[in-house]
Amino acid sequence: MTLPVFVDVDTGVDDAMALVYLFASREAEVVGIASTAGNVGVQQVCENNLGLLELCKVGDVPVSKGSEQPISTPLRTAEDTHGPEGMGYARLPRTDRQLTPYDAAEAWVRAARAHPGELVAVAAGPLTNLALALREEPALPKLLRRLVIMGGAFDYRGNTTPVAEWNISVDPEAAAEVFAVWGSAWGLAPPKHVPIVLGLNLTENIAMTPALLSRLAAEAESSSLPMSVLDDRGTRSVASNPLIAVLEDAMRFYFEFHFDQNEGYLAHLHDPLAAAVALDPDLVACRATTVDVELTGTLTKGMTIADWSNRWGREANALIGVGVNPELFFDRFVTRVGAFAKRLYS
Repeated sequence: MTLPVFVDVDTGVDDAMALVYLFASREAEVVGIASTAGNVGVQQVCENNLGLLELCKVGDVPVSKGSEQPISTPLRTAEDTHGPEGMGYARLPRTDRQLTPYDAAEAWVRAARAHPGELVAVAAGPLTNLALALREEPALPKLLRRLVIMGGAFDYRGNTTPVAEWNISVDPEAAAEVFAVWGSAWGLAPPKHVPIVLGLNLTENIAMTPALLSRLAAEAESSSLPMSVLDDRGTRSVASNPLIAVLEDAMRFYFEFHFDQNEGYLAHLHDPLAAAVALDPDLVACRATTVDVELTGTLTKGMTIADWSNRWGREANALIGVGVNPELFFDRFVTRVGAFAKRLYS
């Protein structure tokens, strides 16, 4: 059975890897892409999404532009992490594809209404667009089959502040709105509509390495040279397969960033895990609880709090990812994306 999938991204290296995974998955039909300001500005995110559709030879998938700013805080971007255009050292092909005439919030609502009870949604960037969509259609939770959010850090350090994860930190007010609406929607929708939330405590277990990239190139039957921390910065891919070359050029920048952060010559694939879980929730173990977002703390703004002990006495509004098998994820990722790249450019 093919699942209609709607994706909200701030593309971004790992967002791009998530999109490619979905394009490569035969059970997924991507029916819309919402562009969110985050890793780079929203216009660049739009260009990246359109360029990826061109590179991957995907059909007419609607791409919509979201708000240029978070709901109430100034936009911060992360070119140091993802490169000046969000794709590391990679360059995407030019395309004549156009954005939709409607914005990303409306795109959420249109997709949900077009596929009531069937739509699988992935929110892999700041939650600005989703919060605005919920203002337009408060019944959105009961229209979705499943929602997976990549965001937060639960009993775990942050990657933007000591306690806050990037996606939540960019627009904490939007995240607070989303979790509040899902909490109030509990009586409207069955528990299956409670979002699956994958925080850094889970996604940082998904570490791409040069060895795994070499496996991906081999699966695609592409010529390639293994990456090494000893390579010159910015060394470009020599992969014969154009998709593998783009992924390698993007990932090299990401490797270098993580290395400079003293995390090793690797990169965490936060968003591809969210994409994979959207298609197969059994990839992760989850625990139901209530989640809220700190908005006023001087040192803790953007922190996600999970009420594991039910101190608040509120209904659970999230399923928090607490366990994952990285080997299983990467086996699936390498097999799917490698075969996809081979089909595209054999």
